[in-house]
Amino acid sequence: MTSFDALSKDKTIQDGVAQQWVIARRPEGNVRPEDFAWRERALPALDPGEVLLKTLYLSLAPVMRDYMSGLSFAGEAPLDIGDVLHGRGVAQVIQSRHPNWKEGQVVQGQIGWQTYKVSKMTAQEKFRVMPANGLSASLGLGALGMTGLSAWAGLYNVGTPNAGERVLVSGAVGGVGSLVIQFAANVTECEVVGIAGGEAKCDLAKSLGCEEAIDYKATDIPSAIKGFFPEGIDLYFDNVGGEILDSAMNNLALRSRIVLCGSISEYTRKRPFPLPNYTRLRRTDSQMRGFFVYNHLKDWDRAIAEITEWIHDGLVKPVEQITDGFANMPAALAGLYTGQNAGKQLCRVSGDPQDWL
Repeated sequence: MTSFDALSKDKTIQDGVAQQWVIARRPEGNVRPEDFAWRERALPALDPGEVLLKTLYLSLAPVMRDYMSGLSFAGEAPLDIGDVLHGRGVAQVIQSRHPNWKEGQVVQGQIGWQTYKVSKMTAQEKFRVMPANGLSASLGLGALGMTGLSAWAGLYNVGTPNAGERVLVSGAVGGVGSLVIQFAANVTECEVVGIAGGEAKCDLAKSLGCEEAIDYKATDIPSAIKGFFPEGIDLYFDNVGGEILDSAMNNLALRSRIVLCGSISEYTRKRPFPLPNYTRLRRTDSQMRGFFVYNHLKDWDRAIAEITEWIHDGLVKPVEQITDGFANMPAALAGLYTGQNAGKQLCRVSGDPQDWL
């Protein structure tokens, strides 16, 4: 069996050549080295209306395994064996024959697992210009990107928190969760309890604003939730699904809200978790609502402007876990499903540019 170290060995970035990770087979359970294949392509000359993007950073997200499995979530065509993996990235325009895009601009959007991309900058790729604001370009994949919008829209558009409410957040130091706990605790002034795996992650959650943190690896979750929320949970932001969602639903306050953001505990299960106690919603006059971040793009400008201000004001401290080297992306993705990540997981491909427009 091939190891991830063997998979990445002797693979280096070359100027003028697009290196790509493509799907070699459909994953079963967690992704394995045999699920990926390395491919290199010479860069073509640009046609009118095209730009050449040099990748700076690439996102790593649990949903990527589903893309590899042939699932589609945003209206795009499902991926076949041999296709470049989907993924958002931050890149710089280094050549342009497009009237609306200038060389030197830094953009975020759908780049895929590749070091260079030739693009017509279509609406489907959802590219947005990143202004130079004194912050790292990497934040375009985290706090100032879709991850930030997910946290902002999920909490404020769906969860509608109020100051002083009792909030529970699972996946509390993941990419979205680490922002949600800070928005709720430091901006809206809620009483926040986070759920994370391991003492170090629980300590991180408390340093970011949680009053308490539950270690799901060492604690009886139902008892801990009941102990921290004797009067019930006002708002539960769910990033994991499964048994933790079940436990939260047994401890709801009157007219509480549950925000369904993610279900990472179920991604590698053969069958979805059957939620047995949804009738708790009736008993407490509560609401459970999912959301899809692409349905909230109308709020992009407002959300990113507010988050940028909160970062500059010190209310929000983005948490990033950066893997160095494009060759190491498959191993980093596998780590997402075993709880190795804290904050937004991403890969540094070529890093921040010296200058951008």
